[in-house]
Amino acid sequence: MNKMKRAIYEIQSLDALANENRWVNRLHPLVKLCVTILYIGITVSFPKYNLSSLLVMAVYPIILFVTGDISFWKGIRRLRVVLPLVCVVGIFNPFFDREIMIQVGNVNISGGVLSMLTLMIKGIFTVFASYLLIATTTIEKICYALRILHLPKIFVTQILLIYRYISVLLSEANRITQAYALRAPGQKGIHFKVWGSLVGQMLLRSMDRAEDIYEGMCLRGYQGEFYYGSKIKVRWTDMLYLCIWATLFLALRFLPVSERIGSMFV
Repeated sequence: MNKMKRAIYEIQSLDALANENRWVNRLHPLVKLCVTILYIGITVSFPKYNLSSLLVMAVYPIILFVTGDISFWKGIRRLRVVLPLVCVVGIFNPFFDREIMIQVGNVNISGGVLSMLTLMIKGIFTVFASYLLIATTTIEKICYALRILHLPKIFVTQILLIYRYISVLLSEANRITQAYALRAPGQKGIHFKVWGSLVGQMLLRSMDRAEDIYEGMCLRGYQGEFYYGSKIKVRWTDMLYLCIWATLFLALRFLPVSERIGSMFV
């Protein structure tokens, strides 16, 4: 399986994961979106040296991974490109902030190291929160929640079409590369002299496919906005889910939870 086929398979498997019948999938999409936004906002609001308190915020992804029966290692594999980029953030902090903040045994830890670790963990937590939202909610339901929040319909439509038809673009690119490989057996990769012509062909094929898709949408009554099926009612369990997580996030942010947990082991 080449890289493009693997990417298409990952998109399809993620859609299948979001369509499974689990308790977290059945929650209202607006509630899950609000919880995710609240979690990300509170996570990034921690001070740059407050590493111990930030680590307690791992409770949200851990609980969802365990109770939602979502594979943690598959999530790591799917985010293998994003997570290293997130961890690069703040990598130069130890060179600029050399003031010693804490001492663990005989090891002195500077403020730059603490801020670097804090930025890395913030990025990892936010990426996992976004992944859990996508893994438990279909793109149509996410767009439905965005429209409830009155996000402009043109942006919501762009998000939906980009996510939905990126696999179509990958399929076209895979078809072109396979045709080139059949005409150039034994050659590794694509020669740089034909990059321009292949990209041009893929652009023309994508434009033709986009025109066909748009005509099909207009024939089915498209007038500038998608309709995401019947309205989803907010149940009391959805509100309970939102209230529990909101209370817990605020408590972890403004109460000395990490200090109290540490004092239990000292």
